[in-house]
Amino acid sequence: MNIKRSQIASAAAFCACNALINAHAQNTSAQAAQIASATDTPQAVVVTGTRVSNRTQFDTLAPVDVFSREDIASVESSDLNDVLAQLVPSYVVQRLPMADGQVFVRPATLRGLSPDQTLVLVNGRRFHRSALLGSRGAQAADLAQIPTSAIKRIEVLRDGASAQYGSDAIAGVINIILDDTPGTEITAQHSQYGEGDGKSNEVRFKHGFAFGDNRVLVFAEAMQSDPTSRTRQRADAIALQAAHPELKVPNPVQRWGQPDLKSQRIGYNSSFNLGGETVLYSYGLLAHSDGTSDFNWRNPDTSTTVYKTSTVFPGWDVRSIYPTGFSPQYSNEQNDVHLLAGLRGRFSDELAWDVSASYGRNAIDYSMSNSINASMGPLSPTAFYLGRLTQEEKLLNANFNYEWRMAALAQPVNLAFGAEFRNETYKVRAGDVASYTVGPGAAIGLDANSNGAPGFSDRQAGKWGQDSYAAYLDIEAPVSKSFTLGAALRYENFSEFGNTTNGKLSARYAVTPDFAIRGSYSTGFRAPTPGQLNTNSTTQGLDTKTLLVFTSGRLSNTDPLAIALGAKPLKPEESKNLSLGVTWKTALGLSGSVDFYDIKLSDRFSTSASFAVPAGVANPLRYTSINYFTNDFDTTTRGIDVVGNYLTLIGRDKLNFTLAYNYNRTTVDGGRSSIATNSSQRTIFEERLPRQKATLSTTYDTNSWSALARVRYYGAWTDSTGNATGDIFQRFGAMHFFDLAGSYKITPKQSLRFGIDNVFNKYPDEAVFQASRGLIYSRNAPYDTDGRNLYIDYTVKF
Repeated sequence: MNIKRSQIASAAAFCACNALINAHAQNTSAQAAQIASATDTPQAVVVTGTRVSNRTQFDTLAPVDVFSREDIASVESSDLNDVLAQLVPSYVVQRLPMADGQVFVRPATLRGLSPDQTLVLVNGRRFHRSALLGSRGAQAADLAQIPTSAIKRIEVLRDGASAQYGSDAIAGVINIILDDTPGTEITAQHSQYGEGDGKSNEVRFKHGFAFGDNRVLVFAEAMQSDPTSRTRQRADAIALQAAHPELKVPNPVQRWGQPDLKSQRIGYNSSFNLGGETVLYSYGLLAHSDGTSDFNWRNPDTSTTVYKTSTVFPGWDVRSIYPTGFSPQYSNEQNDVHLLAGLRGRFSDELAWDVSASYGRNAIDYSMSNSINASMGPLSPTAFYLGRLTQEEKLLNANFNYEWRMAALAQPVNLAFGAEFRNETYKVRAGDVASYTVGPGAAIGLDANSNGAPGFSDRQAGKWGQDSYAAYLDIEAPVSKSFTLGAALRYENFSEFGNTTNGKLSARYAVTPDFAIRGSYSTGFRAPTPGQLNTNSTTQGLDTKTLLVFTSGRLSNTDPLAIALGAKPLKPEESKNLSLGVTWKTALGLSGSVDFYDIKLSDRFSTSASFAVPAGVANPLRYTSINYFTNDFDTTTRGIDVVGNYLTLIGRDKLNFTLAYNYNRTTVDGGRSSIATNSSQRTIFEERLPRQKATLSTTYDTNSWSALARVRYYGAWTDSTGNATGDIFQRFGAMHFFDLAGSYKITPKQSLRFGIDNVFNKYPDEAVFQASRGLIYSRNAPYDTDGRNLYIDYTVKF
């Protein structure tokens, strides 16, 4: 069994664990030998952050966490975001009920940085981004599209790696290694929350077969989950019912919680020996999902821009359609595909080669039902197609690895070099005309567009692309038996903004065979995407005095009006990463590491303040106010990761302690953006996530039974109303959740797993400033706020 390393719960817990080991070291030599034989088996070879073919987790020059199939299966959720949130302390994912597209493409952060500052790889190759531009314009990969049942292991590099992998690898790299194990496995799972809602059913299948050196694994998943609701009836809805006893007002009138969601995923992973040292490899991932979420309720007594009668539409009243008000239903349908094929082989014993090509595409179709375009009057439909966003990526990659044997060194110098071509394309398809029409009712103040969210207009529709060319050099040199040096250099040229060169220096010194010091310094970057460079996000209306249509919102930085009001060409975000740490292992079952890091980011990406369009400025589309994306503030992120694992024997049974701790703090250093200059925005940015996050888990394995107990800890954080003006802040204290799970092998081929997440049904404090909208718990919480979750699954292998 490989020694596994997760993360440490706290420095105090770590000291306690150390004391336990010191006491245990007093055992007889015979007992120590027994433990060593069970725990000191060879570690898995790590492939992330290094191009040397024999690096283990202990040998790496930078911290790499390795999570096995068993680690992944210990988390109830099949959403890879939730899995990583429970396994990686510095990884935080938010649920965000009622947040437009982010309800379905959830923002996740590593080390508190932007979602698109973490690079995602599958089998060592870049995975494409989502089509959604989320909070502050971030465009990241959607890990929920990758099925957890198809994963063999996950490697998380907690270090800057742009010099090795290119754009986005500022916070770190998540590398998903797909399974290729022969055999068949079928799992059926059911779960639901203690409140009785959120029922979820899932079926997972995979079949791997091998013939000679050839391997193929195929897999499929299907999941359906009901919505949750942690909602109270709105006060204004209660007042409406009291004022109109003849009506039957729904209770609640809107729902705050997880969406109604269905998803299906299929794919394969394969490799074929073509003779000699040449191997053809390929994988494919296809996913489809659709879900629906509530929007805010429209009160017929107070929503005067919807519920208004006039001579423009004689005899027509929205009350005839929605007499008790309405909550628009926002739907998201995603289709995701990622395909890769490549060849690898050797020119000689020293020189290996690897070439590959991949294609990734994420398309999101949005629609709105239970809504209306009030400005169209009786001609308005109540359901709208809002349009489609599409992200496409094509990648060509050539890598070479040379083992340079030098007489002065006991081991060869590893020299890796290669080149890469990447094309990104972003598309916007317009929605129904009715979804963005400004009808005649706008003249008397009736809302235009589909109520809840306007569709993408024909002015917003379009297609934009960007090419990049890169070359890299990567060296790892064993200067002595104890001392290893690494260096990497990468040059990359982008068609839209020019070139960038980044480097990395790293070193590792083994004080003893079981204790080493390591550190690195690197520069990094995140390039703006075609979607960020070119798209507009606008809303339309009609001036009731001039009767002229107006448009306001976010414009592309290349738009002449945006340029006139100060927009500058976007450039890459740049980073300087410094890390220093120690790592250790013992024959008594203890392994771990402590790593400090300092990340300085400049030219960070955000949205500018809104600008009124002054008279005399060319304004053919009659914008009244605009904003745009900008590189305009700097930050420093400092933190510590403490990582440890202790495995011992009790008779023939195994007892495993995994402890983890992360402290992370980001501060704004300066700039002209609203984040740097507005105290409210600065508070939100710096304090919206916990600075501390920890996990502590214990597993006990016998021949037939396995038990897991896990404590998850989240530090304090600050939330705000998100109002346009007059933000109200609320500080939420630390939270901890206790999870229990067990599994039983019915037969060698059949097993039953059952568990409870959040055993004590803990909820955070109520979000007092959101009570007027019926929400009980903050929608910005960095953890699930739905309470206790119970699950059971049955697995059969053959």
